[in-house]
Amino acid sequence: MRFQDKSVIVTGAAGGIGSAIATRFAAEGARVILTDVNAEGAETAAAAIRATGGRARAFAADIATAEGCQSIVADAIATEGRIDVLCNNAGINRRGPLLSLTAEDWRLSFAINLDAMFHTCQAALPHMIAAGGGAIVNTASQWGLHPAPNHIAYNVTKAAVASFTQNLARDYAPQKIRVNAVCPGEIHTPMLEAGVKRSGRTIADLDRMVPFGRIGKPEEVAALVAFLASDEAAFMCGSLVEITGAQAVA
Repeated sequence: MRFQDKSVIVTGAAGGIGSAIATRFAAEGARVILTDVNAEGAETAAAAIRATGGRARAFAADIATAEGCQSIVADAIATEGRIDVLCNNAGINRRGPLLSLTAEDWRLSFAINLDAMFHTCQAALPHMIAAGGGAIVNTASQWGLHPAPNHIAYNVTKAAVASFTQNLARDYAPQKIRVNAVCPGEIHTPMLEAGVKRSGRTIADLDRMVPFGRIGKPEEVAALVAFLASDEAAFMCGSLVEITGAQAVA
């Protein structure tokens, strides 16, 4: 129960890694706010947590806009009075090399994968500082550190997330704000399944590419996120932690 009575925000929480993160925090005693543009999906995930005795509620917001990001923080302060942990997890993947992308693909990738972190952190940091500290965990990607082919928009935005994490950590460590990022490899999520279907490959094909013998599970990423947000990682600040099963970039 490392997060007993702490207030936690998780973006992109309607499914995949986001809902696994929210479930993990709730299981450890947190009051979790699940945010997503998919209102129905966020409520379904929150209801599943409540059904097992956890404390969770959904808040619909479009983080592609500054106003949407700011509304998440405003709601958390109005209802919980504080923000102990902010998990910037939401992201999209517009696949393809540069010449196959539209300007809207590029703009939306930055708006959701990077700009949303700017807006949520800018809104949340003053409250964390006033409270004497807090933890921010961002979802970057192995591909932001080691680019995969034909994913330039995703790779570049996730590389920016890694840099954003390290810069934010350096600037606000004196205020006891710990900022870290997880950098997952291939994780079995709906987003990955959609990509596999388009490529003509199978999950079994991906499993064979991983030295550990299989791709990762959302719950495994969630466990790492919870560790980084916990007091057990009290001296970790500005870390980019890969979780890949020893897989090189696909």
